Amino acid sequence: MARLRILIAAFFAAIISLAATAPAWASLVYDPDTNSWVSRSTITTHGGVPAAFVRTTVPYDTKFKPGTIVIETSQRYLYLVLPGGQALRYGIGVGREGFAWQGQHAVTRKAEWPGWTPPPEMRQRVPDLPAYMPGGPDNPLGARAIYIGTTLYRIHGTSEPWTIGQAVSSGCIRLTNDDIIDLYDRVKVGSLVVVHQ
Repeated sequence: MARLRILIAAFFAAIISLAATAPAWASLVYDPDTNSWVSRSTITTHGGVPAAFVRTTVPYDTKFKPGTIVIETSQRYLYLVLPGGQALRYGIGVGREGFAWQGQHAVTRKAEWPGWTPPPEMRQRVPDLPAYMPGGPDNPLGARAIYIGTTLYRIHGTSEPWTIGQAVSSGCIRLTNDDIIDLYDRVKVGSLVVVHQ
């Protein structure tokens, strides 16, 4: 029995030793945007969101007035225009191939912890979707939703922060729940939303 204990202790000591001397490649993660392996510390900083997509204030020269939302789909950024040539820049997830769109619309409605009714087109593509899902942490719309004109699209939250910076949605613009709450509190119904591809 004592010999078994010694073997078990030696086994766990070996595992701890291996973990402490893990090769450099073990700390690398694949970055699909650059098609390369990068240090884990450079790609994620805030709840699984890639560092490049963490909310920040940036210089922003634009013809649009403060309070306008400008979405640059190809860059994976949403800008909220501020006074003085600046903007709040948020990292976003966008529509996957075939679901990208562009245009100008107004914010028509805002909702906290919104319920979700998948459109008929989406339910045809994914038949096991529910007809309606009440608001809450498991709802795909997340903590807040900002409705865009008469489109089926929304700017909304997500509980999947690793999808920020990716083209994964059916056309909606997604932010982390923290970011959508921040944006929601700043944006008014009637604000202009400009979407570029």
